[in-house]
Amino acid sequence: MAQPSSLVPRHVALIPDGNRRWAAARGLAPWDGHEAGAKNTEKIIEKARELGVRAFSFWGSSMENLTKRPFEEKRALLGIYETYFTRMIENESVHKDQVRIRMIGRWREQFPDTLKKILIRCGEETKRYDAYSLNFFLAYSGNDEMLEAVRTLITSGISPDDISSETLKRTLMTRDLPPVDYLIRTGGEPHLSAGFMMWDIADAQLYFSDTLYPDFDADAFAASIEEYTRRARRFGK
Repeated sequence: MAQPSSLVPRHVALIPDGNRRWAAARGLAPWDGHEAGAKNTEKIIEKARELGVRAFSFWGSSMENLTKRPFEEKRALLGIYETYFTRMIENESVHKDQVRIRMIGRWREQFPDTLKKILIRCGEETKRYDAYSLNFFLAYSGNDEMLEAVRTLITSGISPDDISSETLKRTLMTRDLPPVDYLIRTGGEPHLSAGFMMWDIADAQLYFSDTLYPDFDADAFAASIEEYTRRARRFGK
């Protein structure tokens, strides 16, 4: 793996929009788009490490994806997760490169036992790795995350005067992740969704691609990182 340049973002988050539209444009079922997206994700993850990105966060599914979409599509998506997460934990490069895999969201409440066992295995077998961080947001909503953080602070009995950025961060699902430097969204619709990582993207640079996610390949990802290296981050200065 490449040594990270000081210009390469330490933490990149990706919102992969466009799987269903990609499939519809080809007369395919929605889950064919999700399958194509999953194949693409494998390539992007490898490219991110090759470029020296230390933490990579990927929004796999929102809570709304799992509650509002047709049952057949949901079932197919969960089957894709089983296949690709099994393949991931058995990938030698994950262990060779010391990649820690985290699952973030309400997946324990939403997913079937067979899939939960695979996801738990991913976490358990990589929990001591610390060279790279690979984080999947599954059954996740940033709005839900922030509301739960506020409830946790209230019930903890902490004095309002003692609430700081640090104490709030410790209540979040993302408590172990660094701030996001670069947020990428594909699919041609330049907006944020459901408060995705709202606390962690406060100072992030944003990149919106018109390309539907299955076509946003490793080269397109590398080009987006190159764009980041040309930007000047001022942090209010």
